[in-house]
Parts: sequence; structure tokens; C-alpha cells
Amino acid sequence: MDKLNVLVTIPKGNVFDTFFNEERIQELEEIAVVEWNSMERQFTPEELAHKLQNKEVCITGWGCPVLEEDILSQAKELRLIAHTGGSVKPYVTDSVYERGIRVVSGNKVFAESVAESVIAYALTSLRDIPYYSTRLKEGYWPEQFWNKGLLERKVGIVGYGMIARYVVQMLQPFHNSIKVFSRHIREDELEKWKMEKAGLDEIFSTCDIISIHSGMTKENYHLITEELLRKMKPGALLINTARGAVIDEKALVKVLQEQDIHAVLDVYETEPLPENHALRKCNNAILMPHMGGPTIDRRLAVTKMVIKDIRNYMEGNPFYCEIDKAYADKMSVF
Repeated sequence: MDKLNVLVTIPKGNVFDTFFNEERIQELEEIAVVEWNSMERQFTPEELAHKLQNKEVCITGWGCPVLEEDILSQAKELRLIAHTGGSVKPYVTDSVYERGIRVVSGNKVFAESVAESVIAYALTSLRDIPYYSTRLKEGYWPEQFWNKGLLERKVGIVGYGMIARYVVQMLQPFHNSIKVFSRHIREDELEKWKMEKAGLDEIFSTCDIISIHSGMTKENYHLITEELLRKMKPGALLINTARGAVIDEKALVKVLQEQDIHAVLDVYETEPLPENHALRKCNNAILMPHMGGPTIDRRLAVTKMVIKDIRNYMEGNPFYCEIDKAYADKMSVF
């Protein structure tokens, strides 16, 4: 089988090294004639267009130039884009699909890792791990303590994409009752996991734990309003690993300050989170710097799956994680 001509756009440096170790480099070079980006910066659009002129596959990463018509018009041989990120929406345009170029990404590996973070964040908050660990280091041993668990809780899932599917699977040992808000979920999916479809009002007023998974589309901007947040039960927990702007952040700060609710936030409307942001003073919120997933050790798994899909393309086999236009349109822009 002839080798493919492949361009890897990821610049050399720390990020590259987390995706490509010697083993992954060897795996790719076994099936492809590879041109690597030897610079410590991204290609400019003009450079990328030139580099793609005889390439059949382009492996992209975060920060790659948008694959617009000006670039694609020079990429006559391009047949496959393999993105090492999750969402392809910031990089893949309609022109890609109009030209019949297929797209794969590391989305499944990313999604599974982010779902793992939801479970970790829920347990961390419910058991109040940061507080008790800090107090113990300060010399305090509680005669009595107050914490909660994840077992047999009412869980609300807002948005039902790939991450949410993994979260629901991971919740199974905890015997939760699960309600889902989704515009697209199928009845067989609800039946499979014994879930109930519900509106946002019902989820926010009845669930102990609410996990946000809606993509950052125009219709989902500030989907979670102050009115919804004020419906949360005393002691209820809100987790956001989706995108910050899905929640009205100013409203969330007000409700955190005024009501007995808790939050674990991994994403924000402005990133990095400004130093003087009011969320930093909310003791009932755990703040994480957009690191829900994938964990660094899973980046090599992303590259492994991307290379596997390049092999699948060569052999005419189904892809492990193909992103068609309909799916790409529902992904977050940033």
C-alpha cells in the first residue's frame, strides 16, 4: 500500500510533545510521508496553503489557521483533515465539506476525559474535599463534619452530546435518577439509560446535581438564566464543563452570593478568568482553569485514534470518530 502525503501543522514545542512522542511519530511515519511543522509557531494562512499543495491528509491542532476557500483552493489533493482537538468548528468551514473532504477528530477521547472530570468535580464538591483538606493541614480535626455523596441523587443533564453520553454511562454505578434537557435526544436513548426527558424549569427546580453540556451556539448563549438558577434547591450543585457563556455569569455570581447553592466551574465567559472577577470571592464555588479534559496523559490517546482513522481511510474502513457537517454545526465555536 502506497504511503499518504501528510502535513502536520502543530508547531514543535511543549504542546506538540504531549501529542507526539517517539512511538506516535513512528506510527505515523510507518503509513505516511510526513512533513512536520518544524517552526515554533503556527503556519500563516499563506504558508499553510503552500504546504498543502500536494498533501492528501492534514493533521491540525489548536490555533491552526481556519481552513477557508483561499487555502483549500490550492489543496487539490486534500482528502482528509484529522484534528487533534475536539471541536472542529473553529477550523473547518463549509468549503471543506463542499469539496468532499472528510473530517475526523479526537472528540471521543476528549469527551470521555471531560466526562471523567464531571464525576471528579461532583464528588469533590459534594464531599467538600478542598475545605477539609485545607483545614486538616491547618491543624484542625473535626469532631463532627457535614458532607454528601453522589449515590442515589437526582441528576439533571443539560444538553446531550458525546460528553453527556459518557457522563450518563459513568453515573450508572451511583444509582441516580437522571433527567435530560435536549432538543435532539431519541426515545431509545432515554429508555436505554432509564432517563426522563425534562424541561429546564423542571431540572433546575428538582435536581440535586445539574451538569451543563450544551454547545456554545447562538441559541445557547445565556441559556441558563438567573430565573433558572434561583429555582435550584438548597444545597444543589451546578457543574459547568461546557462553555462559560452558556450560563449568564453575572446572574450566577448573584445567586451564589444570595442562595444556598454550590458550583464547580471549569469554563468562563472570559478566559483566563480576570483577577478581580467576583467568582473568585464565592466560597461556595470551586473554580478550575478550563482543564476538565483531556488530561495531559490522554493526549497521546487522541493522536493514536487520529492515526488509526488515517489507517481506516487508507483501508476503506469506517472511521472511529468522523465529524460530518451536521455534527460540526452543533459544536462549540471556541
